[in-house]
Amino acid sequence: MTRITKEPEERKQEILDAAMKLFSEKGYDKTSISDIAESLKIAQGLCYRYFPSKEALFEAAIDHYADMQVSKMLPILCDGSKTPREKILCSPAYPQIESEGSDYYRVFHGEGSRPFHDRLSLRLCEKLTPLLAKQLQNAQEAGEIHVDDARTAASFFIYGQLGILLSHDLAPEEKSRRIRQFQLKMLELF
Repeated sequence: MTRITKEPEERKQEILDAAMKLFSEKGYDKTSISDIAESLKIAQGLCYRYFPSKEALFEAAIDHYADMQVSKMLPILCDGSKTPREKILCSPAYPQIESEGSDYYRVFHGEGSRPFHDRLSLRLCEKLTPLLAKQLQNAQEAGEIHVDDARTAASFFIYGQLGILLSHDLAPEEKSRRIRQFQLKMLELF
């Protein structure tokens, strides 16, 4: 049997992707590190080399998926040619940035996935808040808005969406409309 050597980041991503595939097929609770290793035809110890536990692997998957979503928002968020109002109006709403066919999507949005989705939502907030704070600070320095505390304002903008985003009785379009409308109203206060 020939041993296949891969770059650490490539191997780590391969393990994450295999885990998410199995989590989407079998469920998180019914998938073991052994199952993940077997699906990749690698030693179980190799999985533990990158992730000390299944929970650590899952945390890394949450982080990876959050990074993927944030990267879709960055071009608009960091576009220096747009005013804060223009950024709000042309930014994709959270439900619109996800790829429905992926294993990651199924794990975070499938049946019984609410605790996983909630963890993902919080991770997205953690990642987006400092980015938005920087953009609000830039807008303040450019004289486009007046905000005394960009970090607090960013927290309200980002974390304040969770009540709407996590609501199961609203259609995605309605969630987007409500969030955008509120953000524009908040921007008037600045």
